[in-house]
Amino acid sequence: MADQPLTEAAHEDAIDELEGKYLTFSLAGEEYGIGILKIKEIIGMLPITDVPQTPEYVKGVINLRGKVIPVMDLRIRFNMANSDYTDRTCIIVVEISGHNGNIMIGIVVDAVSEVLNIKAQDIEATPTFGAKLNTNYILGMAKMEGGVKILLDIDRVIRSDDMGGLVDQAA
Repeated sequence: MADQPLTEAAHEDAIDELEGKYLTFSLAGEEYGIGILKIKEIIGMLPITDVPQTPEYVKGVINLRGKVIPVMDLRIRFNMANSDYTDRTCIIVVEISGHNGNIMIGIVVDAVSEVLNIKAQDIEATPTFGAKLNTNYILGMAKMEGGVKILLDIDRVIRSDDMGGLVDQAA
C-alpha cells in the first residue's frame, strides 16, 4: 500500500509536512537539504578510524567527545566521483531512529551552505526517473532562486544498506 500513488489531496498534505527549516550543503556542485531537527552538530574533519569489512562509503568511526560515531561519505554513498577533502569539507552529525533508540551518525559533505526556511509552495514531489532508479530517499525538490535543492530523508539514505551493520552496533 505504501507504494501506491497518492491522491492529489494526500500529496498536498505530504508536501505541507515538508515545510520547515533545512540545513543545506553541497556535494559535487549540487545542493541538498536535511531537516534541521535531524542535525545534532556540524564539525570539521576529525581523524577517522577505518573499520574493516564495511562498504566503501563507510569511512569508519570518529571519537566525538568520548562517543564513537560511525561516519559515511555521502559522495561515495551517492556514487559520485571521489574528491579530496578540503578546508570546507565537514562532518554533519545527524540523529536517526534505530532499532535500539536514536543513533548518531556523521556524514561527510563538501561544504555546509546555510539554513533555509522552505515553504510548502516551493517544494515539489520527486520526479519519476523510471522503475529502475530508487528515489525513496528523496523527500522532495525545493525550488529556490538559482536552482533546485534536493531534500533528503536522511533516515532512508543511511538505512538503505544499513551501513554494513554499523548503525545497529552504534546504538
